[in-house]
Amino acid sequence: MKLAFTLSTLALVVLPTFGFAACSSPEHAMSCAEGTVYDAETATCVTAATS
Repeated sequence: MKLAFTLSTLALVVLPTFGFAACSSPEHAMSCAEGTVYDAETATCVTAATS
């Protein structure tokens, strides 16, 4: 019982760390709404300029 509790606690503490590590890369996929494009300088979606 003590081993199961320890392993469960360890899993709950360690597993979220992997989720944060996966999203910390600047090259992760970004989806923007239609009519907007991703601006890498501001890391946001901005209205697409039309010419």
